[in-house]
Amino acid sequence: MRGANRPFCRFGLSFFIILLLPAYLCGQESIAPPSKVVAYDFKYDRGEAVELSWQLSPDDKGNGSISGYEIYRAEDPLDSFISIGFVSAGTSSYRDKSVYKGQSYRYQVATSSDGHLYFSEISAAVVPRMELINWNLLNLFIIGLFLCGSVIFFISHATRGKKLFIRKIAGLEAIDEAIGRATEMGRPILFVPGINDMDDVQTIAGITLLGRVAKVVADYDIRINMPVSRSLVMTTARETIREAYMGAGRPDAYSDDMVNYITDEQFGYVAAVDGIMVRQKPATCFYLGAFFAESLILAETGNSIGAIQIAGTAQPAQLPFFVAACDYTLIGEELFAASAYLSNEPKQLGSLKGQDMGKLLAMIVIILGVLAATVSQMGGGQFFTDIHQFLSNIFTVQN
Repeated sequence: MRGANRPFCRFGLSFFIILLLPAYLCGQESIAPPSKVVAYDFKYDRGEAVELSWQLSPDDKGNGSISGYEIYRAEDPLDSFISIGFVSAGTSSYRDKSVYKGQSYRYQVATSSDGHLYFSEISAAVVPRMELINWNLLNLFIIGLFLCGSVIFFISHATRGKKLFIRKIAGLEAIDEAIGRATEMGRPILFVPGINDMDDVQTIAGITLLGRVAKVVADYDIRINMPVSRSLVMTTARETIREAYMGAGRPDAYSDDMVNYITDEQFGYVAAVDGIMVRQKPATCFYLGAFFAESLILAETGNSIGAIQIAGTAQPAQLPFFVAACDYTLIGEELFAASAYLSNEPKQLGSLKGQDMGKLLAMIVIILGVLAATVSQMGGGQFFTDIHQFLSNIFTVQN
């Protein structure tokens, strides 16, 4: 009887396996790969990148069913595919920056899930190339063309002897008056060029103004004292003052003691300068360059001894202190425009006027953009919205 039951048992086991096999296969259902894989040359570069995009897998629902997408690339004619990158789930693009100009490539994207990969179809071939002109920068080209044209026009205008209108800067107009007062009182002039080195454009602007001050000092035979916190600034300042004395025909009156190195330490330098102010009581103090926390300390000390003070810096946080404690303050770009303003040299004046035209253009665009945005928000229609978008893109660099 036991032998007679064996065929029946084998039949029952086989029937049981057949019933469970579909359920097992359903539990091992494959994940859908991404679709519509498109590879195209990344525009406006030197042929160094390929942009890749695809449509997400239908199973990419943010529930953790897939971990991400593996990117594969092969050289064309088809070579073996190699993995070049991985992106997280929900990402549908990738930029390949390891390609070579002129080489043809094909791509595949695989959905990664629980250690398994499900590959998409192979993309069409793409060849990265170099573009000679980046049309996305056309707006900057037009702006640059306008600025260069303005500078050239005004330089030519000034070279022909025609007068250019330059707004008067009170601090520069007062330089001769301040030096004249020191002459009348028989007291020295103090010139502080800031605490940065010669690699700072504010220090360079201060030294440029020193040339004008030194010229008047040499003509009037006034004592000038210039404590500095950088050795290169000391050397440059000495040469500037020496040239001024030579230009005045009095080279023997120059002395290196007019410029003295103190220390590189910020507040040690400030303490020394304050001591000089209190002891020598200069009639005029110039603060022209880069200043930080020491600005108010210097200006208040100069104010306490009754000196005329002319300050200038491009540090926005320090300007309020100079405005409050000094007689005249060169604000921001006024410091950099000083050399053109004082020299009346045609090239410098033309450049300054051309830059002003660029600022005027920027102001006009900003005002029109604000008006267009306001009208569009008040229901002005698509026309004003388009104008606002156009004006916003003028000074925007598109990638």
